[in-house]
Amino acid sequence: MIVEDDIGLNQGLCKALKAENRQIISCQDLKTAKEQLLFGGVSLILLDINLPDGSGLELLREVKENTPDIPVILLTANDTDLDIVDGLERGADDYITKPFSLSVLRARVNTQLRKKMTIHKNTPIQIDHFSFDFGTMTFCVGEAKVELSKTEQKLLRLLVENRGRTMTRGDLVDRIWTDGAEYVDENALSVTIKRLRDKLGAQEYIKTVYGIGYSWVKKEE
Repeated sequence: MIVEDDIGLNQGLCKALKAENRQIISCQDLKTAKEQLLFGGVSLILLDINLPDGSGLELLREVKENTPDIPVILLTANDTDLDIVDGLERGADDYITKPFSLSVLRARVNTQLRKKMTIHKNTPIQIDHFSFDFGTMTFCVGEAKVELSKTEQKLLRLLVENRGRTMTRGDLVDRIWTDGAEYVDENALSVTIKRLRDKLGAQEYIKTVYGIGYSWVKKEE
């Protein structure tokens, strides 16, 4: 999400940061930015400090109080050491002063997104009585540890990180069997699904979507 009141700069940032599988949300004031945050799904905020309806530092404070895992990069003409230190001490993950290089900005944005992804990937996933820690490769059902093969671990990770979404058989085969084999019998996927269900007792969670693939059912909160 880009929060910048200069329309020309805002459009330039949207164009510079556009990438495959990345949606850019453009805001020009605090009110719009706060409304967008209510919808969720924001991975990073590029935030100007001097906005027409207040200070970006107010939004920074709210974000770090309510959703501290969203990285915030301050983008501002306030370029004194005091301004930079103040912004970082308030919780900003990075601070870029105007004027700036678009290539440097892209690199810093990508760095923050990679950090967020790494932290997310190594955070244990707790779903009801299941606990999956892909950092230590520890998988538990209640208090009982379950041993999973490498293939079963790959399949489980894809399903739980995309829970609520149907993963096609073709996509799962391509992403699990990445050893360069030209052909993998799709029956191998059916067998792995059955073993994973049985080991975890997850028949009510791992659903077959007939003719398409499989889904880890997302339970209502």
